[in-house]
Amino acid sequence: MRSALCPFVLASIALLVGGCGSNDEAIDEIPVQKGSIGGLEYEIKDHIVTITDCEPSIAGKLEIPTTIETRPVNGIGQHAFERCELLTNITIPSSVTSIEVSAFRGCRSLASITIPDSVTSIGDYAFAFCNSLTSITIPESVTRVGEAAFRDCRRLTSITIPDSVTNIENSTFYTCTSLTKITIPDSVTSLGSGAFSSCTSLTSITIPDSVTSLGSGAFSSC
Repeated sequence: MRSALCPFVLASIALLVGGCGSNDEAIDEIPVQKGSIGGLEYEIKDHIVTITDCEPSIAGKLEIPTTIETRPVNGIGQHAFERCELLTNITIPSSVTSIEVSAFRGCRSLASITIPDSVTSIGDYAFAFCNSLTSITIPESVTRVGEAAFRDCRRLTSITIPDSVTNIENSTFYTCTSLTKITIPDSVTSLGSGAFSSCTSLTSITIPDSVTSLGSGAFSSC
């Protein structure tokens, strides 16, 4: 019986070894194309265009292009405009769906920015330390505003939070010292730790019954 089974066993082992070898074959990576236009750097990967960097010398008003190389601009990448301190006004095209981590962090002269209703997410620290920003409207399309997204926006006096947002995350408005009042929509169920901490000018806030979770120090030093 053993000798009869051996050829079968050996054949099975050969097939398994052959199969394992095929799994080791390299998988082709999606190529990334990089370029620049008007002081902006970008990359194209799988037909998706993302703005990745900005020349620090760009000043004043900037309108991010809707298309690059006939493809729509879909994202503002991580740190793309970080510390572009001479920009005062930015218009984001309606093709953009995401504003990533620290995208506009430290744009100290930025006083006005238009976020289109195509955007669905605003990353952590996206507008942190934008000290000249006085007001901003988050469109109804946005479902997530990241941690510390508006931290240290010290001249921010008003902000509109849409019904599409369900959580206000940790330190989202930390040290927004000029913010005087804010209305939290009924869609919000939780306020993160330090969400409004050190908002020293805050005199009025409406918290709906929908909020069931309140993080530590959400309103400390207000």
